Amino acid sequence: MSAHGVSRGVALRVFDVLQKEGLAEPVPGARWRVIRGDGRTDRRPLADRITDVFAEDSLKVGEAFPSASALSVRFGAARPTVSKVLDKLEAAGWLSEGGQGKVRTVRALPSREGRSQT
Repeated sequence: MSAHGVSRGVALRVFDVLQKEGLAEPVPGARWRVIRGDGRTDRRPLADRITDVFAEDSLKVGEAFPSASALSVRFGAARPTVSKVLDKLEAAGWLSEGGQGKVRTVRALPSREGRSQT
């Protein structure tokens, strides 16, 4: 606000108008997020969106899973955050162990109920 020379009240009124027009939304912690583009951004947790990669990319058991770097670009998330999700998928038994220079491969396919299929 100080960088643009406006008061907090003006900024809040602007976000109120943007929310009514469907261009902004409140987020936890009393903050606001501007909705960019056509507004059809996937708001599901990153883990759910990355789990959908199995079906979206038609991956089969034994195939290479996209790298953390590729997924971070694809989902617009930080690479360390993506790596944590991939570690959880490893712990669930869906991916092989990764590491620096190691390609993760699909070990099992998640079903709709969240259980793995081999």
